[in-house]
Amino acid sequence: MKTIDKIPTGKIGRTGKLVQTGVKIGGNYLKYYGKKTFNRDLTRDELDEDNASDIYDGLKSLKGSALKVAQMLSMEKNLMPSAYVEKFSLAQFSVPPLSAPLVRKTFKKYNGKYPEELYDTFATQSVNAASIGQVHKATKDGKKIAVKIQYPGVADSISSDLAMVKPIALKMFNLSAKDSEKYFQEVEGKLLEETDYILEVKQSKEISEACSHIPNLRFPKYYPELSSEKIISMDWMDGIHLSDFCRKNNDQKLANKVGQALWNFYMFQIHGLKQVHADPHPGNFLVDEQNNLIAIDFGCIKQIPDDFYDPYFSLTIKENLDNPSFFEQKLYELEILEEKDSEKEKEFFKELFHEMFSMFSTPFQSENFNFNDDNFWNHLSSLSERYSKDPELRKMNGNRGSRHFLYMSRTFFGLYNLLHDLKAEVNTKEFRVYL
Repeated sequence: MKTIDKIPTGKIGRTGKLVQTGVKIGGNYLKYYGKKTFNRDLTRDELDEDNASDIYDGLKSLKGSALKVAQMLSMEKNLMPSAYVEKFSLAQFSVPPLSAPLVRKTFKKYNGKYPEELYDTFATQSVNAASIGQVHKATKDGKKIAVKIQYPGVADSISSDLAMVKPIALKMFNLSAKDSEKYFQEVEGKLLEETDYILEVKQSKEISEACSHIPNLRFPKYYPELSSEKIISMDWMDGIHLSDFCRKNNDQKLANKVGQALWNFYMFQIHGLKQVHADPHPGNFLVDEQNNLIAIDFGCIKQIPDDFYDPYFSLTIKENLDNPSFFEQKLYELEILEEKDSEKEKEFFKELFHEMFSMFSTPFQSENFNFNDDNFWNHLSSLSERYSKDPELRKMNGNRGSRHFLYMSRTFFGLYNLLHDLKAEVNTKEFRVYL
């Protein structure tokens, strides 16, 4: 794969790159409508593929939060055309890495020494490049080490990157600029945390130690003495990415074993620690030869405050969900309903979120749940598609819900998608024995 010798870090350079991408997209539309003139049956498939490729090519050279947004969107399988999901999913663990000279320069800047001065051996060629950093193999005192290096300028460009994508997000999700600030602040805060590798090492050690008793779950050991604000050193963990395991595995028992470990890991964090690994994409998990699940990235951790946890999870109980007065009260607590809402708005959003909570809480309603259930996934897909095109919703302000919904929804839909890819059936109550 071609390497990158320089990443635009200034606002002008990064904006210029996005403008170039916009010009290409404009050309794609002209080409599409030109063909449409002569063929009325032409679908948007080719346009989606061309646009997805050009957007991804532009973002991958910027890296950082711009590429992280693409990674997050790739998990929205029910909201985006498949061409975008397929292309943006490359941002999870397959983007052009930094060149060897830039790696050494970056290492010297952030750690004070070149890599060969700190490790017995260090491979300058990356083995895994993603949105915020890339991973290299090293050895130290006979141990195999994974060294994650953050790309130059990532933290400094987060605010300007989000400012560039904000107008697109406002239009895509029908948000008003005035009332949406809390959501953008939440995203910006989490992205800034992901660039703080000292914090990530701390979080990694705390959560891995707290979850170490859960069966079939493994974590690397972290080395603070070989880490810094932009460098993380941890044990090298042998295994295959979870997505590769899903493609290759045909053994239902193994799928259930890995799926159960994944479910227990997430439920223990949420209900036991009141914080959660909020980046559940395949690039953050490996499966070893013994079919243990390995969690390898703790950069994005969402704290779950009680004033959100209590009403949110109270609605996973069917009796509560089907109690109209209780349900309405919790919608106010979760900032979904507002006192200024008209009766029409109240009824619309009560119906919408009742269906959403019913769908989200389905796995909690039985002791065992099969995430490959066609009825569940058809409901999920149809619900997302129906409301994304609903003309009534488009007329209303889409700023609904506490800021905590952003990463909690991302966590659950990401988790459900991983379990669906595994085709796993899990015991939804088993995690309680580890609390």
